[in-house]
Amino acid sequence: MSEKTPLIQVDHLKKYYPIKGGIITHVTGNIHAVDDVSFSITEGETLGLVGESGCGKSTIGRQLVGLETPTEGKIYYQGSDISALKSREMHQIRTQLQMVFQDPYSSLNPRKHIYEILSQPMLYHHISTKATIEKDLERLLDMVGLPKHVLGRYPHEFSGGQRQRIGIAKALSLNPKFIVCDEPVSALDVSIQAQILNLLKSLQKELHLTLLFVGHGLGAVNYVSDRIAVMYLGKIVEIGEAKEIFRHPVHPYTQALIEAVPVPDPEEKDRRKEFLAGEIGDSANPPMGCRFHPRCPHATPECAKQVPELLELAGCPGHLVACPVMAETKPQKTGAAKAAAAGALTDQKGGRRDV
Repeated sequence: MSEKTPLIQVDHLKKYYPIKGGIITHVTGNIHAVDDVSFSITEGETLGLVGESGCGKSTIGRQLVGLETPTEGKIYYQGSDISALKSREMHQIRTQLQMVFQDPYSSLNPRKHIYEILSQPMLYHHISTKATIEKDLERLLDMVGLPKHVLGRYPHEFSGGQRQRIGIAKALSLNPKFIVCDEPVSALDVSIQAQILNLLKSLQKELHLTLLFVGHGLGAVNYVSDRIAVMYLGKIVEIGEAKEIFRHPVHPYTQALIEAVPVPDPEEKDRRKEFLAGEIGDSANPPMGCRFHPRCPHATPECAKQVPELLELAGCPGHLVACPVMAETKPQKTGAAKAAAAGALTDQKGGRRDV
């Protein structure tokens, strides 16, 4: 995949939000939501972006689809710097960049029925005409597993899983090439999560979509992703092929995330797990040096002085890690990764899918 031309290229992206205070309102500081992040996504690929709440995952997603403007850095889509495009130029490619939101209910207009929600953007952007809209909507609903008679209903008349299917249909309605899935299953029941994940995988393969899948849990992210990037406090600390990251995590934070994954294995029940101590740092005043060093069990005095760079591991092409201490050791498969690698995810039909 690395030999292909990236569909999305992010170079040294930064996004700071001003903190205002005082009797006479003025800027007192900045929240470093995203701080010098670089990565690429090739056409037809799914990149998983995982990390704790507040690490900047959703902020990156909003910038990639043009909902926010970067403080610094460049975002390229098919070679064009979308962070520097004017409104008219951005309007021409906006249909190709879509987003599936975390909360399907808040992303749908409660005063409009589904026919209006789906048809109006398609007609406005000339994806469909009045003569073809009925047929196009029927095909769109069939793709996401909904019957056509739901078009006359309002968002509040659906379950959470059905609303998320409508949200996916809304993103697909403009024939996009790139979709940001911002934690699309975190608000759903566990039994419904597998259905939505399977739907996204099948649509990505059928339509040759390029996805950025944002999530908390490495299990779900690993299931749908070709590559995984792990974020901590505004920075990417590890990135590589999904199987490689999941089975041989190097960065201590990645290892901690995998250890936190529940494993359906009786032999693992009594195994002592070492969870992270402390809380995620303050993004308004991030730690000096490596941002993870206050919580890292392997930290050295040097970790508090220098910001580690993402460097490729010897003998592991495409596997980059921002931890010189752990990069010198041979990656070991954690107990959770061993069990999860042999586990499976049950789909909506009751079958088993290898994780």
